[in-house]
Amino acid sequence: MKPDFWDKARRTLVRRDPVLAGIIRAHPGVALASRGDPFATLARSIVGQQISVKAADAVWGRLAGTCTIAPATLARTRPATLRRCGLSARKVEYLKDLATHFASGRIDPARFATMDDEAVIAELTEVRGIGRWTVEMFLIFNLLRPDVLPLDDIGLLRAIGLYYFDGAEAAQLLRGEGRRKVVALAGAWAPWRSVATWYLWRSLDPVPVEY
Repeated sequence: MKPDFWDKARRTLVRRDPVLAGIIRAHPGVALASRGDPFATLARSIVGQQISVKAADAVWGRLAGTCTIAPATLARTRPATLRRCGLSARKVEYLKDLATHFASGRIDPARFATMDDEAVIAELTEVRGIGRWTVEMFLIFNLLRPDVLPLDDIGLLRAIGLYYFDGAEAAQLLRGEGRRKVVALAGAWAPWRSVATWYLWRSLDPVPVEY
């Protein structure tokens, strides 16, 4: 089910930005949807780090077949058992740290609704293996926050370079003046920068991405 802000965001972006207007009209009938369980969403993001989508799906499938994807269960599962699912020693450490944070109550998803985006980022990046980009994906795809601009996302920067800056490479927009240009451009999309980002992703890959 699409977020309740989706239609309003679409109308605003179509009115403000002719490039986005064309992309939005080319992708009718699709919208952002929540991945559901916060712990599983973050665990899956760790599993998928630095490997292909196909490989990540295979590892996740083995993990889900070995144990219940829940904080208390993963916290007490032996590292050797997790390694046999195809996880590196580093990712086992990351999953264990995530599970411990949730199981102990240091991270309580029930609190997220009362926290702003930066507060959620600050809390979740205390977990080993979770950086700002991962939390930004969590904010967009799990919490359905409407105004997230993931400035380090290569897909977003590729689309911005292609449509707004004469085919500039993503690397040119990651730092310095390029980054400042992206921030200035995206100012016109607020408070719906998550929606603009999602449609720019769609322009490169018509299959809706999920994290």
